[in-house]
Amino acid sequence: MVLGDDLLAWLVLALGGALFVGNLAAIARPPDAPRDEGALERAPVTRSLAMAAIGLVAAVWALASLIAG
Repeated sequence: MVLGDDLLAWLVLALGGALFVGNLAAIARPPDAPRDEGALERAPVTRSLAMAAIGLVAAVWALASLIAG
């Protein structure tokens, strides 16, 4: 295997971190102008915070799994 027995934990860490950072970035810096007619002006805050929380939990869990061995 490429990363050994910890491949799943590394993947969960990467996806959880991306989910967390991406959703917080969508809240912090919305697009300048909507591109399409049906595009949102800014990200839905409640949904984005919920998804960021899920990503944070996944990333912390994966990091704890990697540290614990």
